[in-house]
Amino acid sequence: MKKKLLPFLATSAALVLAACSVQTEGDANSDSNTESNVTQSTDKTTIEILGTSSNETDMNIVRDQLIKNGFDVKLNTQPDYASFSAQQDAGNYDLSLSSWTTVTGNPDYAVRSLFITDGDYSNLSDTDVDALIDKAAVETPEEYQETYKEFEDVLVTENAYIVPLYTSLKAQAYNSEVLNGDTIRLSKSRAFAWEPVSFVDESKNASDSLMLTQVNGDLTSLDPVKGNDGSINQLNTNMYVRLVNLTDDDNVVSDGSLSYNHVIAEGNSEFYFVLRDDINFAAVENGEAVDTGLMVSGQDVIFSLDRAKNADSVPDHRTYSLHEHIDTVELVTDVAELENVQLSDGSGNVLDALAEDLDAPISKTVENAADVNNDEGSYQVIKLTTTEAFPQVLNYLAHQSAGIVSKEQVESINTYDIASFDPSVDIAYGDQRAVINGDNHLYTSGPYIMTSKDDYEATFQANPGYRPETPETAQIKNVTVRFIADSDSALSALRAGEIHLLYGLSETKYEIIEEDDKLSLQSMPSNAVSYMLFNTSGRAVSESENLRKSILFSINQDEINAAYNGKKLPSYSTVTPLVDTGNKLVADPAKVEEFYEAYLAE
Repeated sequence: MKKKLLPFLATSAALVLAACSVQTEGDANSDSNTESNVTQSTDKTTIEILGTSSNETDMNIVRDQLIKNGFDVKLNTQPDYASFSAQQDAGNYDLSLSSWTTVTGNPDYAVRSLFITDGDYSNLSDTDVDALIDKAAVETPEEYQETYKEFEDVLVTENAYIVPLYTSLKAQAYNSEVLNGDTIRLSKSRAFAWEPVSFVDESKNASDSLMLTQVNGDLTSLDPVKGNDGSINQLNTNMYVRLVNLTDDDNVVSDGSLSYNHVIAEGNSEFYFVLRDDINFAAVENGEAVDTGLMVSGQDVIFSLDRAKNADSVPDHRTYSLHEHIDTVELVTDVAELENVQLSDGSGNVLDALAEDLDAPISKTVENAADVNNDEGSYQVIKLTTTEAFPQVLNYLAHQSAGIVSKEQVESINTYDIASFDPSVDIAYGDQRAVINGDNHLYTSGPYIMTSKDDYEATFQANPGYRPETPETAQIKNVTVRFIADSDSALSALRAGEIHLLYGLSETKYEIIEEDDKLSLQSMPSNAVSYMLFNTSGRAVSESENLRKSILFSINQDEINAAYNGKKLPSYSTVTPLVDTGNKLVADPAKVEEFYEAYLAE
């Protein structure tokens, strides 16, 4: 049976913030920037823990728990993500702090990229893990509960491939004297939505800028398929429309998307979407957002999803594994096809379901975008077929990487040869340098478009072609996102009125918000799980399952929760917030000794 740990891939460094956040350190070839804090204990082996200064609380707690169980501990604390990455790539750790947020709301996303062989961020190769991930992917929620329990048993109980720490709450704070709280959403999974937000004084919506913040100012890419990290998740979510959306509690809906309605056909491998005709691409001219007059069409959908699923469609494609279950995407040109296909739940046919609540019934399905006229009953209908029965594909279509781009514009920019692409010379669609240099080539299909960017902030304007003259159009015209790396500085900026909303507030800061009369707090359980990854090459933990288990049972999640004022939740794996498997990690000093003795005997 194939069961081994693989060296970390370079791409694992991309797991940050909203998608995943692996925290790391500095100069891989020098100890000058590394906090070498070795605490002597008894005679157990030394465990080196890698993280960033933002993870200092977690690192200190884990250190103390390992020391209490007889291990020596070295902390490798790095000041920022780039230096963390260098240390991780150099293998200077036994355990590294990591986190993952399931921004699609479905459990397959919580495991596939992280743990399947050759996954985008996986360092594992275990056939049992692979089989269980694939089995659960095609099951219903009633069926996959047991499968994901088996998955956790293999991942954690039997092999201790990871060390779970906790599940976080998700919170944001806003200035209630400036922003209308009734217009501010907090979603369990998806990024913060800008378009519903309004100032208390609505007359300011057209003139004042909504002031937001995020940690990272170096943006991976404004091309949706080329990044899945905290630098761009919120930005791309608000700049590109998708076929479907997630509600605040993770239900897949057509509201706020490119489709009026969507349905699943009998067999769970064919999905149909009837498209709107009231969304145009935005562009930037002379620093202002303009309506290109170019409708977001079925051809753009096909182009966008074909490149999303194809690992070779762009250099450094970072999200293709999310869309690997897509087989074909096509336009339906015969209304009769829709009438003859039954729904998966047996309640009727596809045509009637797609036409529900439309102002005009579907009398014609057209291929040419120029022939679309929803008011007269002419629609474009997309049919998406998966490689196998896979209802969870809808969650992936709600992810920012499934954002719809302009076929015409992207092809006009990406004229380079993929095989010889040189990022130091070639500027691909979505490269932030195009915006910074004043050659803004973005065409965005969502409610906003980026108009400018520097090291300090990025500015956005509402897309004038997005659902104009409807309640769904963006309420505030201008948005500014300031790049503030330090969380305490971001909180200070909120309290000083320099920003209006702080997304992603630590549980330890709730009391500060609650004591400030002008600020309001929103909080809910999230899909964010923090855990530790073992080094998979060149360390004792890479080879010894017993040593890993000895470390695993040293971790006391109750003590971690206490350090966060009781506001952390237990976890067993990244699937914990989504599926109740019943698995729990209970610290056990006896097992620590049992497995350590077995390690010594090896």
